[in-house]
Amino acid sequence: MPTKPAQAAAAERVVSALNGWMMLIVNAALLLGAAFVGYRMAAVAGPMHVLAGLFAVAGFIMLAGYFTLQPNQARVLMLFGAYKGTVRSSGFHWANPLYSRTRGTASQKDTAAHEGDHRNRSLGRRGTGGLGFQFLTTKLSLRARNFSSDALKVNDKRGNPVEIAAVVVWRVENTAQAVFDVEDYTSYVEIQSESAIRSIASRYAYDQGEEHEITLRGGADEVSLALKEELQIRLAKAGVIVEEARLTHLAYAPEIAPAMLRRQQAEAIIAARKIIVQNAVGMVHMALDELDQKNVVKLDDERKAAMVSNLLVVLCGNSDASPVINTGTLYT
Repeated sequence: MPTKPAQAAAAERVVSALNGWMMLIVNAALLLGAAFVGYRMAAVAGPMHVLAGLFAVAGFIMLAGYFTLQPNQARVLMLFGAYKGTVRSSGFHWANPLYSRTRGTASQKDTAAHEGDHRNRSLGRRGTGGLGFQFLTTKLSLRARNFSSDALKVNDKRGNPVEIAAVVVWRVENTAQAVFDVEDYTSYVEIQSESAIRSIASRYAYDQGEEHEITLRGGADEVSLALKEELQIRLAKAGVIVEEARLTHLAYAPEIAPAMLRRQQAEAIIAARKIIVQNAVGMVHMALDELDQKNVVKLDDERKAAMVSNLLVVLCGNSDASPVINTGTLYT
């Protein structure tokens, strides 16, 4: 069965809109001209009344064509479903009044339908009063945004359940792809980000990996770079650029956290003991060499063994040793 060819990515076309202040003068002239002609020809019936009416209708229709753009903001121009270009320059503009003000709707859960207007505006949406969907406006923010994921429970490379969360800094680069290649690019970013975080977490062990193996806890920079690359591949379809991705939360899941904590403590104690013993053996060897080289005392093998035992007890013990003074000979 032949495979269906992949859909081509939408190409952005940057266009310019007319200056809003200039068109405001033209708009005012039309309305004032219509009013003047209607007033002067009020007593005379004729084609001038029709012309005045056309001027008035045109003037009122033109009022719907004004819009403003702030820095790092863009508007996608669509006429009866056809993409006409993207305006990126900030300021007061005028465009065809028939250009769409919305770019469709996005479904949402009933609980999300009651979110505040502030969140809707930040996502480029207009609330619909809890109808279960939102109107998406043709204005898009090109500013950098943060997405902070919830703590996700996922199994690491060794199968241990861990909790992981990350923050993603992203922005819209291609407005045509963001509008036409995905239904709602903000929801797309959130869902794909959580999916990428789960994928990255399953590739690495939480800690104590093999020699030179990157772990989630020990290789934060490498893991963050891998997460950024994974996100960029997933979000390129929506015309989104990933600026930064960082882990913000990393811990064992509550059901295994106590056992893993005890294991980490045991490993830390063993590692510390290993260093203590290694250094203690070095100090004992140095002490015996010094005594032998300076002829301070001659010790046979048995007394050397006793001295080694005593020195190791002193150096490796957890508490201070209590000295015992020998008042007899070395052999009593």
